[in-house]
Amino acid sequence: MYIHQTENWPNFTWDKARIEAQQSKIMKAAGYLEGRLSTIGFDVQQQAAVEALTHDIVASSEIENIILNSDQVRSSVARRMGVRITNETEPSHYVEGVVEMMLDAVNNFAKPLTDERLFGWHNCLFQTGRSGMEVINVGMYRVDPMNVESGALGREKIHYRAPEAEMVPAEMKRFLDWFNSEETPKNYIKSAVAHFWFVSIHPFDDGNGRISRAIADMALSQADNSTLRYFSISRQINKEKRKYNDILERCQKGNCDITVWIEWYLSCMLRSIESAEEMLSSILNKAIFWQNHSQDVISDRQKQVLNTYLDGYAGKLKVKNWAKIASVSVDTAERDVKALVSSGILVPQPGRFRDVAYGIQVSKDKLFVPGPVGEGD
Repeated sequence: MYIHQTENWPNFTWDKARIEAQQSKIMKAAGYLEGRLSTIGFDVQQQAAVEALTHDIVASSEIENIILNSDQVRSSVARRMGVRITNETEPSHYVEGVVEMMLDAVNNFAKPLTDERLFGWHNCLFQTGRSGMEVINVGMYRVDPMNVESGALGREKIHYRAPEAEMVPAEMKRFLDWFNSEETPKNYIKSAVAHFWFVSIHPFDDGNGRISRAIADMALSQADNSTLRYFSISRQINKEKRKYNDILERCQKGNCDITVWIEWYLSCMLRSIESAEEMLSSILNKAIFWQNHSQDVISDRQKQVLNTYLDGYAGKLKVKNWAKIASVSVDTAERDVKALVSSGILVPQPGRFRDVAYGIQVSKDKLFVPGPVGEGD
């Protein structure tokens, strides 16, 4: 028996004491992250939000084994948010559609979620009317049975069977009435329940997972009363994809007590907040660096090269790489580097007497060493 076949569907219950205690931890962690970013300016907050949303969009698709070009996604998000970034890339029509869906969810979180709005999101995901080679019904709820399956053709394993197609309009009305109701608390629990409820209805021929995560993000924006977020729960879900699918299947074959799902979802959210500084490291490093070195004498050329490394240039910071980035001679690059070493901005790294690599002194207690460990160039 599947959850939608149980007597209490969809009157979900959970252990309120356990879940509310977990929600309190998340609120504290999210508040700390937001407070940390608030000290380094609105422009940096905007850049951090672009980065977090980029990771969210890329990861949500990757969960479904759809690989997006992250540079295209970042460029599309930044342009729509009015944020200037380096290395802008022209996005494909498909990427533009996916970004449009996600930005509508988070930027217009206060607007009601409706059938027509969901149909518009579905059109953004399937602009050609196909899922791969298969023609699907786009911009409308499904009219056929829906099984969630895995395995080779002829040896499929059914993980979940969704409600019958003729039940979908009524199921969606009940879901949307709950989601839009003023009586439904706007908190992180709503995000977890909305994600689970929508994906359990599975109302579309395809794209249900991505749309369920967009709805969950919309609920997070409602909870924070903000269009800006600095962590990506989809990125964390993608890291834990096997557990995510296992918990969904387990709860969809259970009763309407979904404590296990909500507990896992919120713990995943907490881990996404805790790992946000890693995701935003280049943005934070750059902002903190220029805060701490605003009074230092640094030439425009030195600023350009330092920003290139702080923006994530993959090579190690060495004189020959400096010369290449700045389009100057090695002698000129060496003078630039030595001047920054003298002022304590660059720190030689132990190892080689020649071809020395340098770290950037971001703050008094933080040294950023560009380039992957073990890189030879």
